[in-house]
Amino acid sequence: MALLIILITCFMIILATSQPCQTPDDFVAATSPGHIIIGGLFAIHEKMLSSEDYPRRPQIQKCVGFEISVFLQTLAMIHSIEMINNSTLLSGVKLGYEIYDTCTEVTVAMAATLRFLSKFNCSKETVEFKCDYSSCMPRVKAVIGSGYSEITMAVSRMLNLQLMPQVGYESTAEILSDKIRFPSFLRTVPSDFHQIKAMVHLIQKSGWNWIGIITTDDDYGRLALNTFIIQAEANNVCIAFKEVLPAFLSDNTIEVRINQTLKKIILEAQVNVIVVFLRQFHVFDLFNKAIKMNINKMWIASDNWSTATKITTIPNVKKIGKVVGFTFRRGNISAFHSFLQNLHLLPSDSNKLLHEYAMHLSACTYAKDTDLSQCIFNHSQRTLAYKANKAIERNFFMRNDFLRDYAEPGLIHSIQLAVFALGYAIRDLCQARDCQNPNAFQPWEQIQSKCSKECSPGQMKKTTRSQHICCYECENCPENHYSNQTDMPHCLLCNNETHWAPVRSTVCFEKEVEYLNWNDSLAILLLILSLLGIIFVLVVGIIFTRNLNTPVVKSSGGLRICYVILLCHFLNFASTSFFIGEPQDFTCKTRQTLFGVSFTLCISCILTKSLKILLAFSFDPKLQKFLKCLYKPILIIFTCTGIQVVICTLWLIFAAPTVEVNVSLPRVIILECEEGSILAFGTMLGYIAILAFICFIFAFKGRKLPENYNEAKFITFGMLIYFIAWITFIPIYATTFGKYVPAVEIIVILISNYGILCCTFFPKCYVIICKQDINTKSAFLKMIYSYSSHSVSSIAVSHASLDSMNGNVTMTNLSSSGKSATWQKSKDLQAQAFAHTCRENATSVSKTLPRKRISSI
Repeated sequence: MALLIILITCFMIILATSQPCQTPDDFVAATSPGHIIIGGLFAIHEKMLSSEDYPRRPQIQKCVGFEISVFLQTLAMIHSIEMINNSTLLSGVKLGYEIYDTCTEVTVAMAATLRFLSKFNCSKETVEFKCDYSSCMPRVKAVIGSGYSEITMAVSRMLNLQLMPQVGYESTAEILSDKIRFPSFLRTVPSDFHQIKAMVHLIQKSGWNWIGIITTDDDYGRLALNTFIIQAEANNVCIAFKEVLPAFLSDNTIEVRINQTLKKIILEAQVNVIVVFLRQFHVFDLFNKAIKMNINKMWIASDNWSTATKITTIPNVKKIGKVVGFTFRRGNISAFHSFLQNLHLLPSDSNKLLHEYAMHLSACTYAKDTDLSQCIFNHSQRTLAYKANKAIERNFFMRNDFLRDYAEPGLIHSIQLAVFALGYAIRDLCQARDCQNPNAFQPWEQIQSKCSKECSPGQMKKTTRSQHICCYECENCPENHYSNQTDMPHCLLCNNETHWAPVRSTVCFEKEVEYLNWNDSLAILLLILSLLGIIFVLVVGIIFTRNLNTPVVKSSGGLRICYVILLCHFLNFASTSFFIGEPQDFTCKTRQTLFGVSFTLCISCILTKSLKILLAFSFDPKLQKFLKCLYKPILIIFTCTGIQVVICTLWLIFAAPTVEVNVSLPRVIILECEEGSILAFGTMLGYIAILAFICFIFAFKGRKLPENYNEAKFITFGMLIYFIAWITFIPIYATTFGKYVPAVEIIVILISNYGILCCTFFPKCYVIICKQDINTKSAFLKMIYSYSSHSVSSIAVSHASLDSMNGNVTMTNLSSSGKSATWQKSKDLQAQAFAHTCRENATSVSKTLPRKRISSI
């Protein structure tokens, strides 16, 4: 009798598992009562059995291919609902659930959706046609799922009829973000747009530009393929082949298409990187066959299978090559792991999935953990016998770690977020309502149940004076802050050193690196002016070389001193090029040193010329004696320049200029030369200013020389230009910032250099070229006589000054008074001095001047 009862029980179980559902309640995979019911859609089985090639009767058949990973997703939903029920989030209100198995079929998912939309607490499963569903009260208040985007789209279009909230935990198709077509769809994962962008970025940065792509023949696969192609082309990545596999296992051609795809991969031998947008069962079959064919590639995984334990536990999976995957953000699922440890305590009366899992687990008692998932999958393809509850409970204890290993943290966390999002929405609605009454609110109110409109990306929530945290205002993110999600409590700060963001920004932009570039229009203008100055220097050098023996050139100190001054001008003009271009340690150290030393040498040479002029036309015996001792041209030049060399050397040793990255500006990074020591920089410029001032004083005293040969007057003008330029430079340099700071110094260098060059050499070049008649020895001596006769009548020369002259001077008795003798001696002395500046020993001035012997100063 007992044996007969057991046989009848087994027969009934076999019959129940082999037949399609008889009533709507048979269709439910797991259920739990509550005041508010949440629906769930999960593809727990991979396909629906059919005895024919295509359906001939409109009935739901048995589903086969039990998927452990999706079974765990249903447990995650159940666990999250239990967490809410055991917390104070919904005090006095219990959440229930109805979970359905979609069998990875749109048709089955639509049937479950019809039941979700049917009238609540009605004896008949009916969906009424109405013009306005605002007051409609369906069985469930919201739906979580489904996993696959293809199924989610179909379900969402039906749920839109009543604006029932649908929260996706895995559906990543970009089109689902369209609120016009899918107004009631929400999700806790980002769209494929961001994933594909990251994939293309990875491919581009890795230097791969010849790749293959495999997708599914559904909305998810086609949309992903189109988006990938657009972004790949924008980043110069070429696609060698595109293979599309049937989306569902129920398609009989799937094995043929996988074989064709593998043959394509073998033929395209140059393609070593393959992007895969497939479901887990596609990848499982693809990789098993690829291992047998010894195909070794770089596989880029989508979030559908990148962390799937089913894939990572394939025997010899390492033979397929390397896999780089993208996955969802993980959260803390330690509480879920604890839930799995006590899974045997969960009542299985209303949970057919748990019961089925226990049966499969019993049939695979002796399978290894690595083979257990496949064993359960294989055994779920056929009918299983029933085992006693005690044996099932023992198997639960033995296989706890197995379930834990198959839990995908990203998806589990995403489901938890979906459930708790609904929990918080229900809490907000229930604050002023009695939600123990199922008719307390309609599903669409969850979408509208907000005190404030959501803040868009680029904004942040600013809490108002209300005591409720859900009431807030939206405030734009300030500059250098951003928010990339809706309803962010605060804006995120950009890295001010490398990034910036405008007001109400959703991303941080990388700062542009700026410096005075060679292509900059101002830099080009300054370079042209420098080049023009170099040309002037060369032209002046040529003119002076060709007119070496003329009085004008000789009065300038001779060709040697002129060449030194011109070389200094050349170096000054050339030094401006070190201020342009990307700063380097070498250019930062060279530019100031080159300018400082060369400009000092130039001023030192001019200083000796000014001193010589002052000496030649000084008639104070004491001052002349002092100037004679002081006038050592070579020593003066070397000493003055040497001091500047010492200053620059100490500067380079103790505080050398270096390249500095200036991040103080909001949108750009300025590469500039940091002078190292402002004191050293100021000392260098101050020393040049002291020399220039001394030169100015000496030249100023000799400003009344003959007009055509008055070099002192032009030196005075040159020094004035220098002073004006550098006095103006100080405040401008101190207040200028950005990439044009070097341009300020270049402009000052050019002004002072041009001023001295023009005042020192251009008047002489004018005389040489345009007034050749006065650039002769006779004209020069005549000019001396004319200047002497008009200048010395008021000068009294002392006897000591007369004794300093060598030789005897025969005087003509123009008059018998002493005044006429003094006048004649003074005139002769000045003639001698000016002639000396031209290095021409005059023998006579005119017939009216007596012959005399003039010694060298």
